[in-house]
Amino acid sequence: MAAIQPSTLTGHFLIAMPSLADPPFCRGVALLCQHDEDGAVGLLVNQLSEYRFGDVLAQMKLDCADSELGDAPVLIGGPVQQERGFVLHREPGDWESSYRINNDWSVTTSRDILVAMAAGEGPRQAVMVLGYAGWDAGQLEQELMANAWLTAEACSRVVFDTPPEDRWSAAAGLVGVDPRQLSGYAGHA
Repeated sequence: MAAIQPSTLTGHFLIAMPSLADPPFCRGVALLCQHDEDGAVGLLVNQLSEYRFGDVLAQMKLDCADSELGDAPVLIGGPVQQERGFVLHREPGDWESSYRINNDWSVTTSRDILVAMAAGEGPRQAVMVLGYAGWDAGQLEQELMANAWLTAEACSRVVFDTPPEDRWSAAAGLVGVDPRQLSGYAGHA
């Protein structure tokens, strides 16, 4: 008899319910990069850091002539390894250290993507995040059963065309939910 494969939420948003009040997850939207029986890894896509993309490039000793790119916000990707940068992007590219999440999304951690972006040759749709969120085996499933998160298939419009402060509402809207109407507690029938 074949083993039943666990369902995966890779490539989906986790949308924090109002009861999830701990920073940085409060009103958070995470794109799950990996989810399997060993756990899950995701990047928050709506929590602003104090940095701008130009700050990151300057730390890497890279010049950026594009003032709009230099002023782009850098996000807090999660509480784990916040000194580590990730570029979440649409086009897969040929970068030294990329992970293909699915047919729509990739994440890259190598310097070459930053060099390309600074030169105006990087992916057209990309966001920079510092740190990531991680869940041990079974932890995310427990949080889902406790109604800590809504899930929805990830949508590029939410990540790239919606201001960070509006992404929580926009992501919840993908599943027909107005988060202003949600209570801060969960019940079970």
